[in-house]
Amino acid sequence: MSRREAAARRVYAWEDRVVAPRDRSVVRFENMQALVDHVWASEGLRWPPRIRHRKATRATLATGSRLAIEAPDELPSWVLLHEIAHALADHDDGRPGDHGPDFVGLYVHLLVRHARLDRALLADSLAEAGIAWNPEARPVLLTRA
Repeated sequence: MSRREAAARRVYAWEDRVVAPRDRSVVRFENMQALVDHVWASEGLRWPPRIRHRKATRATLATGSRLAIEAPDELPSWVLLHEIAHALADHDDGRPGDHGPDFVGLYVHLLVRHARLDRALLADSLAEAGIAWNPEARPVLLTRA
């Protein structure tokens, strides 16, 4: 297993243990673009990724990049925020997204701001899980200038 795969598995396990039980809301496909647009605008960005329909697989519920978030008929809202964090962290240069400290920092920011989860709880649980995160992470599109 590569380092990238190991990092992703740690993040997924942390989500299952910490995030999922605290956010049981679900977003239907027809409402996803509005949520993505709202989150994108709240970060001071224009031209959000577009929502595209896809069937969920056993391995992957959804995927996210700078240009598109592919999702099934409905998703837990924290999964949609996870994919939005990928879009915010995407360098748009062909490299696949990762679950590194900048991604996790952006994701935590979204969970606190939009799912109203407690930042201290998230920080403590990430430390306990051995997951590095950057609390100062900014969307890639804002850091390129």
